[in-house]
Amino acid sequence: MATDVLEVIRTKRDGGVLSDEQVRFFIEGYTDGSIADEQAAALLMAIVFRGLDPRELATWTAAMIESGTRLDLSGVGKPTVDKHSTGGVGDKVSLILAPLVAACGAAVPQLSGRGLGHTGGTLDKLEAIPGWRATLSTAEVLHILSTSGAVICAASDDLAPADRKLYALRDVTGTVEAIPLIASSIMSKKIAEGTESLVLDVTVGSGAFLPSLDQARLLAETMVGIGADHGVRTVAVLTDMDAPLGRACGNALEVTESIEVLQGGGPDDVREVTLALAREMVALAGLAVDPAEVLASGAAMEAFDVMIRAQDGDPEAPLPQAEFVRTVPSPAAGFIRRLDAKAVGVAAWRLGAGRARKEDPVSAAAGIVCLAKPGDRVEVGQPLLELHTDDDGRLDAAVAALAEAIELGPEPAEPRPLVIERIG
Repeated sequence: MATDVLEVIRTKRDGGVLSDEQVRFFIEGYTDGSIADEQAAALLMAIVFRGLDPRELATWTAAMIESGTRLDLSGVGKPTVDKHSTGGVGDKVSLILAPLVAACGAAVPQLSGRGLGHTGGTLDKLEAIPGWRATLSTAEVLHILSTSGAVICAASDDLAPADRKLYALRDVTGTVEAIPLIASSIMSKKIAEGTESLVLDVTVGSGAFLPSLDQARLLAETMVGIGADHGVRTVAVLTDMDAPLGRACGNALEVTESIEVLQGGGPDDVREVTLALAREMVALAGLAVDPAEVLASGAAMEAFDVMIRAQDGDPEAPLPQAEFVRTVPSPAAGFIRRLDAKAVGVAAWRLGAGRARKEDPVSAAAGIVCLAKPGDRVEVGQPLLELHTDDDGRLDAAVAALAEAIELGPEPAEPRPLVIERIG
């Protein structure tokens, strides 16, 4: 085993390839505290500029998985399949997808996160439901999976602890945007979760983590490769996130819209993306069932209620509503050619729906409802966006974030495909 962290840093700084021993030495040392933050930050920055080759990345990911425990889902009694999204604005797909795929006959062990910046977090959304609990013991996760088929919860502290520590450091050192580090962060947690197969929703567009199609494709290919290396059947689907998904952006607002889809209504774009991902998950699980038929039957709605109650939530309780609501009118007549997802996400964040730091609180009621979407024709003065907040002092800053968000024209723009590409 290498014992000199400076040798590891210099090797990567100078464009060399780290040995398996060097990678494991670093991951183990940083996790147990024997390697200092400033030394780890230096290596992370070197990786940003020099990258990791496939063998380095495979060992790096394996070492992160081995830094903690790996769940054993073999006793669940059903094929296990999960989904991960790289995030976006209005992306409430997990809330619909997990119970839908459970209703199709699979077990969905979805370990999710919280929102940061302009993108929302699945746990924040579900916590808008009175009583719902994100933190579960391993025994509870296994019991809920066996009985209800779907669980959405926070990852335990002993699942890939190296990733948790490294991500916190990347967040404050400008080293988040490196494909190998993003891919290993996502996949180490998903592989440690113990699922047999995985569908990745890699979003592309202004509201996505990676707006560039080429970068999103590279991330997808990298993660699919990591999954294959670790025996997890993995497929990636690239989906559009240039405009918000659906109409609701914000925690309780998105729960409401998710329930509308589960009940057979809701926006067409949410339903299309959800069903595309559900078909991939069902196929990986080896189930001969049509998710669209299951959704139409009401079985997914029943599975949602069971999932929420299993985590102490009350699916029939009223959801929080904002004290203050303001509409943003259209400045002119015409077709909406573009509704910038990132601007809408930033505005929702300013209203209180998101957080700047992981420890910040969020408002369950805050957010934005898009009353019109790209392709719609609007008249001058027609309400385009509805802003919800518990603090009216936040409204002006949210409106300012939307100043360049809407592009109008005499003709509608060519619609962008929602499902762009499949990899795997």
